[in-house]
Amino acid sequence: MTHAPEGYDCPMCRLVRGVGTRMSPPEAVFYRDDHTVALVSGKWWKASPGHVLVVPTAHVENIYDLPDEVAGPLMRTVRRTAVLLTRADGCDGTSIRQHNEPAGNQDVWHLHVHVFPRWTDDNLYERSAETHYPDHAEQLDRAHLLRRFSRELARPHRSPGGHEGPSSVGRHGRHDGQR
Repeated sequence: MTHAPEGYDCPMCRLVRGVGTRMSPPEAVFYRDDHTVALVSGKWWKASPGHVLVVPTAHVENIYDLPDEVAGPLMRTVRRTAVLLTRADGCDGTSIRQHNEPAGNQDVWHLHVHVFPRWTDDNLYERSAETHYPDHAEQLDRAHLLRRFSRELARPHRSPGGHEGPSSVGRHGRHDGQR
């Protein structure tokens, strides 16, 4: 069962095809592989500005419809994006979130995973009503920064413990406008 209205023009599919939307220019996409794209979201939470969306390139409405052969690549891109945010922003951690169906607060009918940079005591979930819609220039500046750091996705660094992670690269400071 689909929840998309008849004639739905999927904004995620548009961005996957390289076509902009009302909220995001196509250049907001900063990472692409055969199964996924990662883009700077067109809606930011003030406690966690510049969060990222990871979406499958194929149109999949929600987690229930996600093919197993796409689930692995999707989570790999989510993990790599979380590592990228710790490197690019110097954040203290990350959170991921994904919504399904109207009762689960899904409002775009294409599966997408939110990846948030997090800082100690940012109170992201307590401040979820505080949002900001960046203009395209702000979104593109963010995409440029993440694109620069995303080159590291293809060259994972290893920490002394053998795990890929932010400890192998120095902190780069907070994103402008944070909190």
